[in-house]
Amino acid sequence: MKPVRIIILAVAVGSAAMAGLLAMKLTRAPAQRMAEPLVEQAPSINVLVASKSLPVGSRLGAASIHWMAWPKDGVADGMITEESRPAAIDDLSGAVVRLPLFDGEPLRQEKIADPSNRIMSSLLPAGKRAVATEITVATGAGGFILPNDRVDVIMVRKSDGDVYLTETVLSNVRVLAIDQQVEEKDDGSKSVIGTTATLELTPDQSKVMTVAQQMAERISLALRSVADAQEADTEAADYLLSGDGQPSIQVIKSGSIVKNDDTGTTQNQQ
Repeated sequence: MKPVRIIILAVAVGSAAMAGLLAMKLTRAPAQRMAEPLVEQAPSINVLVASKSLPVGSRLGAASIHWMAWPKDGVADGMITEESRPAAIDDLSGAVVRLPLFDGEPLRQEKIADPSNRIMSSLLPAGKRAVATEITVATGAGGFILPNDRVDVIMVRKSDGDVYLTETVLSNVRVLAIDQQVEEKDDGSKSVIGTTATLELTPDQSKVMTVAQQMAERISLALRSVADAQEADTEAADYLLSGDGQPSIQVIKSGSIVKNDDTGTTQNQQ
């Protein structure tokens, strides 16, 4: 056999073998893929949340709150669910925000007040009183006191001669409003030039503040750090009041202070 024929025959046999192998691979069944494990979704429930950050004193509306799916196991007491209050968005339209709400934060009933209430009375926690005092730029920390800040109330009063005494009559009390402003301005202003500051006080603190306003030559507000917000605000100059809540009456005779005690007798204080 001629060499040319042998070469042609070898090439043909090789091509046939390769074609057979290729056909076997193509007809072979594809390998089955491993089934991915199914992740079971935890049951959820719709919870009412804030659509944006809401400062104290703002009012709720359809644009500021919406329903959001929330893990059912993570629903805490006080959260408003669509299951329990399906018409909550309409019912709470106009409600007043009593405590700051952040974007996406679930609403709680204790953070909002009934829409029929007036704003200031809605901002007051139970048992608290709103008491106003006059301020200026000089007596109001240069205008940097804003609603929700904490302040000390300092009284300056005149003593004998030209001597002036200073006393901290209230400590770490919350500012409810500056003039009629109960929240930071929309433009983000960090100072407010006002003439009146409204403070959140207990009934006893309200009495102390009223007496101090009568006694003082000047009342100043000292701005406190935000880190002091968790400290107690019960410190007050109770000595300005007598046991029945009335100002103590002092009479000066011959250079000595004479004060009536509870039994009606007089005591000389040197």
